Amino acid sequence: MEEFFEDALIEAVVGGDEFPPRSLAATAHDALLEACDRLPCAFAILEPDARPSMMNSAFRTLFNPSVPVDVGDPDLVRLAGGDVRSLRSVDGRAWPVSTVRLGGGRILVTVEDRSAPAGTDLTERRDALTGVANRVVLKERIVQMLAEPEQDRQAALFLLDLDRFKTVNDTLGHAIGDKLLCRVVERLRSTVRKDDLVARLGGDEFAILQRSSRQPEAAKALAQRLVDLVGRTYLVDDHILNIGVSIGIALPPADGTEPDRLLKSADLALYRAKEEGRGRFRFFEQEMDARAQARRALELDLRRAFALRQFEVFYQAQMSLQDRRIVGFEALARWRHPQRGMVSPADFIPVAEEIGLISQIGEWVLLTACREAARWPGSHRIAVNLSPIQFSNPGLVETVSAALATSGLAPERLELEITESVLLDNTAATLAILHRLRTLGVRIAMDDFGTGYSSLGYLRSFPFDKVKIDQSFIRDMPTDGDSAAIVKAIIGLGVSLGISTTAEGVETEEQLNRLRAEGCTDIQGYLLSKPVPAAEVAAVLNRIPT
Repeated sequence: MEEFFEDALIEAVVGGDEFPPRSLAATAHDALLEACDRLPCAFAILEPDARPSMMNSAFRTLFNPSVPVDVGDPDLVRLAGGDVRSLRSVDGRAWPVSTVRLGGGRILVTVEDRSAPAGTDLTERRDALTGVANRVVLKERIVQMLAEPEQDRQAALFLLDLDRFKTVNDTLGHAIGDKLLCRVVERLRSTVRKDDLVARLGGDEFAILQRSSRQPEAAKALAQRLVDLVGRTYLVDDHILNIGVSIGIALPPADGTEPDRLLKSADLALYRAKEEGRGRFRFFEQEMDARAQARRALELDLRRAFALRQFEVFYQAQMSLQDRRIVGFEALARWRHPQRGMVSPADFIPVAEEIGLISQIGEWVLLTACREAARWPGSHRIAVNLSPIQFSNPGLVETVSAALATSGLAPERLELEITESVLLDNTAATLAILHRLRTLGVRIAMDDFGTGYSSLGYLRSFPFDKVKIDQSFIRDMPTDGDSAAIVKAIIGLGVSLGISTTAEGVETEEQLNRLRAEGCTDIQGYLLSKPVPAAEVAAVLNRIPT
């Protein structure tokens, strides 16, 4: 039976004069090829020049998962010549092979894994989509490398994370995303040497284990090539796609003598690369570990702080330049830690966003600010910031409505501030939410206006009640002509569109006078008052006329 199958396989793949015409044998021929592709036994047919003219899936998985083997591959040439009886797979293992001479100088190569337990599926060691090694194989290779004598342990571990890949999946679908991942793998494999290992860890995360005696120079050179090559334009199903890659690199033994430690070091370096702007690479440094430990401690403290209600809301006054009267306050979250003291929002807000606490903190700030403002004398407005993550919450409109109802604050006294980043994703849905908020009677302000790239377009798309001029322009206005010109343009735009303007970060009378001369509506900054707790709002109101 085996001999019959082998003869049928040879005839089906190689062809012969006695084989029935294609029109009569197509179904049986295709079925046989499909069956061959599903066989656990790996095999290929080599042409006289050692080029595989046919490979089944098991063979591709072991030796060349994503692209055809080049003509003249040294191992296959020696195999065809009868010089070797084994092939080394992409994960570094040596596999015994058998060869059968066919007509026309072709060779049937079969592979048998005598080292693997019975029933072992070769696909368990490969990534199903791209065919490269998986995490299991990567860790095995790291273990092997770390067990070598120190003089032979010259290697570098790369962790790669694709930049902007999520956008491709979200806008074009996972089918295009999967094709793009395969194209990325082709580029990765074309960049590394044969002894290097490429592995997919999951999603858009990959790893490379580079072997070289010239570290760290070799790692740096490879990283530069990877950033350049992966970042070049892709054409996938008529879609022009542009992504990038961020890379973290760890070098044994200094950065780890165990697989998990080495992977952690590379991951910390990857995090730093993404933090610094993406599309770049970073080597692991010891301070990264210390920083990670500090961040972990901050994360634990932050979760505890929310549970124990260690947060407070401070308020910073906003003054009308027309009559120099207080017209409102901005609510600002503050964290009073029992040991750390006052923790800066610049330190804890990004962490809260990453660990999923920002929406809960934001809702608490909104409700607290509305309740406290409702007790103030007069009709001063209260401005509350909405983070992009908080804004993406499908229940945002209901949350705002509930805060108004619970506090009794008049809707027209509440001003919600959003940044341009809120509008970057799914603009149509975002604008729909803004209109729903407007129907509640609240005011909508664009914060940090002028720092983005499409602010003017957003003003045309949605009728904001106010734009807030970023403090960086106000700070540099007296000495920097460009900043002064930007401030003037924003104020002029507000006047022409009937939108009020608030200048942030005003600290001097000179800045105040220039802003008044340009027609700015309101100011906010240390010239008036620092942010103060709720108990001191009355003192600010008494000090500055209302």
